[in-house]
Amino acid sequence: MTRIALVGCGAIGTAVLDLLRGDPALQVAVVVVPAEGMAAAQKAVPGAQVTSRVPVSGIDLVVETAGHAAIEEHVLPALARGTPCVVASVGALSATGLAEKLEAAAVAGRTQVQLIPGAIGGIDALAAARIGGLDSVRYTGRKPPKAWKGTPAEQGRDLDALTQATVIFEGSAREAALLYPKNANVAATVSLAGLGLDKTQVRLIADPATAENVHTVEAEGAFGSFELTMRNKPLAANPKTSALTVYSAVRALRNRVAPLAI
Repeated sequence: MTRIALVGCGAIGTAVLDLLRGDPALQVAVVVVPAEGMAAAQKAVPGAQVTSRVPVSGIDLVVETAGHAAIEEHVLPALARGTPCVVASVGALSATGLAEKLEAAAVAGRTQVQLIPGAIGGIDALAAARIGGLDSVRYTGRKPPKAWKGTPAEQGRDLDALTQATVIFEGSAREAALLYPKNANVAATVSLAGLGLDKTQVRLIADPATAENVHTVEAEGAFGSFELTMRNKPLAANPKTSALTVYSAVRALRNRVAPLAI
């Protein structure tokens, strides 16, 4: 039995909990949330320890689903102690120096931090293509207008009044992840697998004609070229997130204990 400390009990964390419930090889033993979220977390995970810190001992794996601050506060210390970690908030790595901090902490603890692909596929092919040489990588994210509410996309436009697809951002993956942290995890993931945050081009679109989260990756290089488009259903509890993000996290956890993994 692998004992997990789950950092965060929001939309993604709660969905992960539901899918892992009853798994014979994986146990969410600890849920880590701020003090104000403890009561809700105790109701969501009866029998688990709810705390504001990852325990120093008794945990085999830390799973982060709570964002940048949680990586700084919980993931880095756990790695330094030698506890492997799985990170869902890959967009947080657009912050200057954070990826290097994660790597340094994992080296110090002689362990590993795993970044999950989340809502996008083809990351294995993109990372393999990088070995042979990549010339260009572009990511386009297309979501319904409501998915962009509470973001800079609302500046100067009424999202509810859009009648056609509208480009709300065009620039580098680093800029996209910083401006749209709850929407641009895919952009950061694609860039970390390929050309990096500053050389990966990103376009974000608000489209009233779609009810799905549509992700397209185009890459060219010495390996040839590929174009991948995925049409993901949004997570019911959070339209900014694709449901596939949750499934990606659960797959990563199950692969760690499976006798045969792919």
